[in-house]
Amino acid sequence: MPRNTGKTWTAQQLETRYQNSFGRAAGYLPKNRAALDAWLEEFSRGVHERRARNAIVRRRSVDDLARLIERDGIVRMYVSRMIDDANEKHPEAKHKVNDVPDLLDHLDCIVTSTPRYLPQGDPERNFFPMSSLFVYMMMTEPGYAVFRDQGFNRALLGILREWCAHLDSADSQDVLNRMDGWLSAAAWDELGLDQFRIDPEDPHGGFPSFNAFFHRELNDGARPVDGKDDPRTIVSANDGKVVRIRRNIQRTDKFWAKGQYYSLSDMLDGSDLTDSFIGGDVFQSFLSGGDYHRWHAPVTGVVHSARVVEALMFTELEGVEEPNAGTQSQVYGASVNTRGLVFIECPAPIGMVCVMPLGMTEISSVTLTVRPGDQVTKGDQLGYFSYGGSSLCLLFQKGAIGEFLVPDNTTGDMEKGAPIKVNAKIARTGDKA
Repeated sequence: MPRNTGKTWTAQQLETRYQNSFGRAAGYLPKNRAALDAWLEEFSRGVHERRARNAIVRRRSVDDLARLIERDGIVRMYVSRMIDDANEKHPEAKHKVNDVPDLLDHLDCIVTSTPRYLPQGDPERNFFPMSSLFVYMMMTEPGYAVFRDQGFNRALLGILREWCAHLDSADSQDVLNRMDGWLSAAAWDELGLDQFRIDPEDPHGGFPSFNAFFHRELNDGARPVDGKDDPRTIVSANDGKVVRIRRNIQRTDKFWAKGQYYSLSDMLDGSDLTDSFIGGDVFQSFLSGGDYHRWHAPVTGVVHSARVVEALMFTELEGVEEPNAGTQSQVYGASVNTRGLVFIECPAPIGMVCVMPLGMTEISSVTLTVRPGDQVTKGDQLGYFSYGGSSLCLLFQKGAIGEFLVPDNTTGDMEKGAPIKVNAKIARTGDKA
């Protein structure tokens, strides 16, 4: 489809862009765009009503963003144009973000909100308010630019951290109930909560906050480790679906191109171990909102190093309108998004392995629970994600993998990737060259 150079998109162009956006392709946003629009209108109506009552409290992190926009003319230009372009290209929206102060008010309301559970099929079901707020803005040329701006990204990270603090607090506990909340019968069935450690006596399931529920722990024995004593078996680090399996990865590649390339020097943030992975393999998977959000060691070894790279959160591959655009944006995100780098040194024939959890959208929170020098056994916990979207890459050195035991996703549709479970076998070792 040729890029639209006019002020508005046709209904079909808007639909195509929405369906191929990362949030929609990843399953964060409703399949039906009308449902997303209805949610946005209802949310904006609530923001405008609160403002009319002088009931909006400016949060420190949002105030920091306001000061950035005020003092940085380039950021102010991009943000203003992003809002105007989104409204011009989506003119049928009734309640919407009208200008920069209005955007700040919307963010103030999100920072103290907690995702409510709504059952499948409910037309108001939407668990990702910030992805919903930004989706049309991110489709615009100035939107592509400003979400990559480092200053804007740092300010946005501050807002996400303040929201994360709310979701870590007891103020977020009220949605954890057995009536109509995240512990209700519908949620129990949908999320398979019988697999997790939940206190049957506590009204909130024993969870002190929403985030504690989000990265809840499995019951003992819920995910047995395949080949626990077989050093040639490599297991999945997480629950999710396969995004891509790529072999013979290069040191530097065009990660922004449509061919879905992995660029080691960018992914590994200039690590001195980068060259040792040239010619190796990448196994990338995606975690949906309802998946288990802790990740575990795929191999047995010693943690060589472990750190978090603070980078982008909301960004997509610009100008891609093909049906696999969401997947391409996820591969692109492996080089530019906030991510953890956990290097595990293993005996031959595996060698060094990198476990790379990727924070995407919403909170983008990556928490490591291991340190350099720790001995880890296959299946041991390495860390977890707080609320938000996430992906995970496993990187292997050349010759370490003899064969992958799950199929690559060649459909271009993230939702059609092969399902994987943490601690289940995904690969067998080869004989290193």
